[in-house]
Amino acid sequence: MNTYKSNLEKISLVKEKTDFKRVKVTSSKDAKDVIKQFYFDDIEIFESMFILLLNRSNNTIGYAKISQGGTAGTVVDIKIVAKYALESLASSVILAHNHPSGRLEASNADMKITEKIKKGLEIFDIRLLDHLILTRDSYFSFADRDIL
Repeated sequence: MNTYKSNLEKISLVKEKTDFKRVKVTSSKDAKDVIKQFYFDDIEIFESMFILLLNRSNNTIGYAKISQGGTAGTVVDIKIVAKYALESLASSVILAHNHPSGRLEASNADMKITEKIKKGLEIFDIRLLDHLILTRDSYFSFADRDIL
């Protein structure tokens, strides 16, 4: 066995309290209302991806910012999404990202990452309930359009 100079790190889940209230999500509008709180004036500046974590009753149990990019995109790593979903013991996840351009259409990249995350989470029996695209004034729901 090789021994290295650095010490092994202990990995733990650290939760922080927020001012956001827990809610039951029953529609894409409910999800949009919760997730929109995580965005500020930056919704029209750069693209960000968040996940909303839910229990089996669709009650929110937490959220995480997955990535932040530039004006035209952000990189989303499925391992980071899975990490938060698994560590929180979420039963389901809702993805959300914004389009600073104000365009309310899913791009090919949006479709591909949604499918990749959906398949990846299924391995752990975690359901992807929806993927929302947000703008300052409106939103687009993959589930409402039956493309999830």
